[in-house]
Parts: sequence; C-alpha cells; structure tokens
Amino acid sequence: MAAKLLSRYPWASCPFIVSAPMRVMAGPALAVAVSRAGGLGFIGPGIKTQDMIVDLEEASTLINKARASSSGSNVLPSTDSLLPVGIGFQLWADDVNVAVANIARFKPCAAWLYAPREGPKELEDWSRRIRQASPHTQIWIQIGTLGEAQQLLTSPEKPDVVVVQGAEAGGHGRAKDGMGIMTLFPEVADAMASSQIPLLAAGGIADGRGVAAALCLGASGAVMGTRFLAAHEARIRRGYQNEIVRASDGAVTTTRTLLYNHLRGTFGWPAEYSPRTIINQSYLEQQAGGAFEELKRRHDEALKLGDRGWGPEGRLATYAGASVGLIHEVRDAGDIVREAREDALERIRSVGDRGPRL
Repeated sequence: MAAKLLSRYPWASCPFIVSAPMRVMAGPALAVAVSRAGGLGFIGPGIKTQDMIVDLEEASTLINKARASSSGSNVLPSTDSLLPVGIGFQLWADDVNVAVANIARFKPCAAWLYAPREGPKELEDWSRRIRQASPHTQIWIQIGTLGEAQQLLTSPEKPDVVVVQGAEAGGHGRAKDGMGIMTLFPEVADAMASSQIPLLAAGGIADGRGVAAALCLGASGAVMGTRFLAAHEARIRRGYQNEIVRASDGAVTTTRTLLYNHLRGTFGWPAEYSPRTIINQSYLEQQAGGAFEELKRRHDEALKLGDRGWGPEGRLATYAGASVGLIHEVRDAGDIVREAREDALERIRSVGDRGPRL
C-alpha cells in the first residue's frame, strides 16, 4: 500500500512523511520545504478561503525556483502538471466554490478535507466537485473515529487517502470520542482493509520513533503537525513558537477546550470538535471560576504585548499537540523530514537485526 501511495507522489521518499495543513501557520514556505525534502507539504486553510490564491501563487513561485536550482536537495519533478504540495480545507468554514475554482487553476496534488458541518454528504459534494475540476488532484479525508471510517466505506466518493488522527493531536480533534492513535489506527485499518485505501497515521508523532511506530501499525506514512510549528518556515509568531519548544509533559500542559476559540472570537465549529492547546493563565483562571468577560478583557490586553502574550503567564491561544515534550529546538523543515525519515529507518532495521529471542 505504501508503494502504491508513493507512486502518486514521485518526488517522495519512504517512509512517507507529511506536514499537516495547520490553519494559517502551514504556509507555502513550509509546504514546499517539506516536499523538497522528499515528503509532502500541505498549505493550511487561511482566515478566508480566498487566501489560498496568494498562498498557491507563492507556492508556485517557490517550486519554480526550486526546479531551476542546481541544489542537490531539489527533488521536485519538472514535468508533472500538478503542484507538488497539497491544500487543506475546514469544510464547515470554507467556501467550496472558491476552493474548487482555485484547485482547477493551480492543480495542487492533493486536497485535504476535514470537519464537515453536514457529515458525509458534504464530504461527498466537495470530493465530487474537486475531482471534476482537477481529476488528478487526490482527495485526502481526515477522520478521528471508527464510525467515520465506516461511513467512508459506504460513500460513492471514496477518498484516495485517509488520515487517521489520534487524540494526541493538536488543534481541533474529536471533542469527546477521540482515541489514542495506538488503539484507533489498528481498528480503523481492520475495518478498511478491503478498501485498498492507503491510511496515514497522525497525532502525537514528532520524530523518527513516532514514524517507525506508525509504520509498524500498518500506516502507509506519518503526518506531523506540532513538530512543524517549530520549523523556521512556519508562519508563526516567535512567542507562540517559543512555547512549542518550552512546553513538556503534554498530558499535563495541554488540554482540549473551546475557551481560546471564544476568546479569539471564533465560533461555529461543529460540536464534534474541540482544540488541544497549551495551558496558560486564561485557562487556569477560567477553571478557577473567572468570568468570561474578564478573561476576554485580559486576553485582548495580552494581544498588545506581542510575543509576551504567550507563555505560562500569557493568555493567548497556543494550539499544539501532546507531543510538545518531544520538541526541543526550531529547525529547518527539510532537516526535520530527513532526520525523522533516517531515524525511523534505522529503528526499523535495528528491530529486524535483533531477531527473535526465545
């Protein structure tokens, strides 16, 4: 299955490593850097769906420069009509008409669909329209439960790839019915075995150990999100990024809560979803009984502090996964991909070299 998947992305190397389409923070620089390193980079949703136009234009420019470069790290094919980056959408908030028009124009190699308000029918509508507009753009759908996997099996518009996200993931995951990737992935894989749809593992993966574990679970590749927030190419404020590096013990320092969405004025997410974030003063004071109006006032004051608005004494949203304790420095995205790939291969080889011990 992994070989079948890689054949669709001829620049990619095994194990297949993907950077998640994190909203705003996964921009074209990050996506192209990941793809240049032999992975697949996704551009995340913007504030508005129209923001994808500028992002895909920039990605196209970066890709053309990479193709013209004599650098040995340039592995992007020059003959493929598809852009070697993907684009992500949060269906409940994005405009399908704008999305389809610009997928037809730019032809990214993959479109990642997530969080429909109207369930399977909305996924089917987006999938059908994208395929009509750009037949070779692959449809990726993110799920977080066995039930969602079973729904996909009955869909007339089955995806080309399914991303199975465990509850360890940052950002918006399942609010109440999420499960860790170690248990969730094998059960979904068993249910979908006859579909021949490649499955990727996501949630809590931040280095080669996680990639190797995903492959051992049967995944065709691994998705990392939070790790790439600590990449030089991420579109992220320094104060936010410093928190990704500083935080540890994700079981204690992160939680799922809608508080930060509401402090930022973000409403409307479907009820099934809630974001994981690093805890700071806003959350602690809410748990102590603080009134929302006062928390909002303090949050808005913190916005004026720039990078000092983040941190343990800060108040601003710091969406991140439980893998924060595995991230210790900011690095180039390409180095993150290559190191994770090489470490995963070495760990798999070392397990094989040990052989059975009776």
